[in-house]
This record gives sequence, structure tokens and C-alpha cells, in this order.
Amino acid sequence: QEGKTPSEQVAKQMLKDVLFGTANESNAIFATTFASHIARLKSIYEFGHKMGRRVIFLGRSMHKYIESAKNLNLVDFPDAKIFGFSGEVKKELKKIEKNRNEYLIICTGGQGEPESILNKILTKKIDFELLPNDHVIFSNRTIPVPINIANRNAMEAKLLNKGISIFRDIHVSGHSFRQDLKDMITMTKPQNIIP
Repeated sequence: QEGKTPSEQVAKQMLKDVLFGTANESNAIFATTFASHIARLKSIYEFGHKMGRRVIFLGRSMHKYIESAKNLNLVDFPDAKIFGFSGEVKKELKKIEKNRNEYLIICTGGQGEPESILNKILTKKIDFELLPNDHVIFSNRTIPVPINIANRNAMEAKLLNKGISIFRDIHVSGHSFRQDLKDMITMTKPQNIIP
């Protein structure tokens, strides 16, 4: 793609605009992104704190990547709870449902995956009732393959049917655009390039 990839700071500002620029005081807020995107998870976590909400991470891949990042001293979420296994997730969501507006829940489901936390909530495999005007933030883009597109479309249709406020594409690419590649090649002066 032509041009330069926008900075992660752009995505951070987009998140800030959604979280602080919309009426959400009495609603549940769910955010989802790539579990491996530690910088984005950190931004969502920090904004949750600034909003005065307790931050909860839900999903096996969230648990796996966050624990790996913590072990490498890349990140620390000192007071956030992280639940990876289905039984733990169900138990925690049951507690959260009573005080839904006190939490920011970061979970799996950005690609509409059938076994993700967000999809299990929508298909009643996990007992948590999303209510009209609750917020779901997709801080990622759908990977453009037919299965992901179909899964995300089905998920969004269920959310819209419930009257959920959806925020899509709160994201910048993690992939280098043409100018970034040109700059990297200029800086590194490689003998060979394997595309």
C-alpha cells in the first residue's frame, strides 16, 4: 500500500475518542483486539483506569499473550484480573453483570471466532446478558478471508439486533506501507531482499 502506516498513537487517540467521547456511564463496555497486540491492550487498560473502571481480560489467547508479555517484562497490569478458562470466565461474568458499568471488559472475539468469549456470550454459551446501548469496541480490522468476514458479519448482526452500540475499525495497521519498507531498506542497506 502506498504511503506510510499511521502510528499506534493514532489508534490510541481513536480509542480515547470512543471511550471518553460517548455516553457510556451506565453501560457495559466490551473491547476486543488481537490478543498479541500488547501495545493496544495496554492503551485500553490505561483508559479503563482513567474512566474509573475495573479492567478484566477474558479468553485463553488473552491469558496466554499477556502472561508471556509479563514474563518478558514488557507489560504489567497490576490490578487487572485475567481469566483464560471457561469456568473462570463464566464465574467472573456472573459477578460483573450486577455492576456492569464499573468494568471495562477486554475479551477475545475481534474476528467473530465461534469459540471467542464475545461469541459465546451472544450464543448463550456464557451467561451474560448484553443490553441495549452496551458498547462493543472492535479495536482491529477483520482479516479479509471469507470465514472471518462471515463470522464477523454474523456477530455484528446479532449485536445490532440487541441494540448494542458498535464501534468498528478503531485500529491502525501493524503492517508496513510502501514508504516504511523503503525507509527500512535505506537504513539497513541489505545485500538481499526476500519478499
